[in-house]
Amino acid sequence: MKARTIVGLTVVYILGVMLVLPQYAYAMHIMEGYLPINWAGFWYALVIPFIFLGLRSIQKTISNNPGLKMLLGLAGAFAFVLSSLKIPSVTGSCSHPTGVGLGAIMFGPMTMSVLGCIILLFQALLLAHGGITTLGANTFSMGVIGPIVSYAVFRLAKKLGAPVWLSVFLAAALGDLLTYITTSLQLALAFPDPSGGIMASLLKFMGVFAVTQVPLAVSEGILTVIVFNVLLAYNKQELRDLSVLTKEV
Repeated sequence: MKARTIVGLTVVYILGVMLVLPQYAYAMHIMEGYLPINWAGFWYALVIPFIFLGLRSIQKTISNNPGLKMLLGLAGAFAFVLSSLKIPSVTGSCSHPTGVGLGAIMFGPMTMSVLGCIILLFQALLLAHGGITTLGANTFSMGVIGPIVSYAVFRLAKKLGAPVWLSVFLAAALGDLLTYITTSLQLALAFPDPSGGIMASLLKFMGVFAVTQVPLAVSEGILTVIVFNVLLAYNKQELRDLSVLTKEV
């Protein structure tokens, strides 16, 4: 696998984002202590079953094919690097790429729930991005909903006969967007608008996020296609083993 090529593409993407978008931020993901304790506990409880299923999925994948460890590590590293970018969006949170689409396409959404949780934990502890009390909420949006959407879109697009590159692009871009719709809903539930309630608050959060998140989702989709094409060139058999590609491709 041409790991240097993939790293180089990721670095170019990061530099491009840093040059075009602002260099400051208030927090990454939903910040520490921002959610009321009842909502923080609710999202923790909701995400636990997905973590359990993800651990079983990873164990099964590695047991069946130990050679896939490198690709699994790549999926985690890709998501870690992209989700570490930070662009201010609204008080208490910010926009950023997620990077979970690539791993969801290859290993399924449950695997990415575990990797997403680990990534978010490291970012909270080492980079002060996100937080421990909001880890459940951030994992649910980026590690559960995003990967589920990416995986479902990829499979549906393939079933409808779309080219592989288009399936990958749509999966990564829509997975990114749905992550932020979920984050907007989480914030709206915790902080409903005094006059319009949850729906009004949801529309406000989504509207503010859209300014930065739509172009980020498109750029993440393009980068994911580029990285996937590198894997397609050098790891075609592994992608077949993962049922990402058919034998004819």
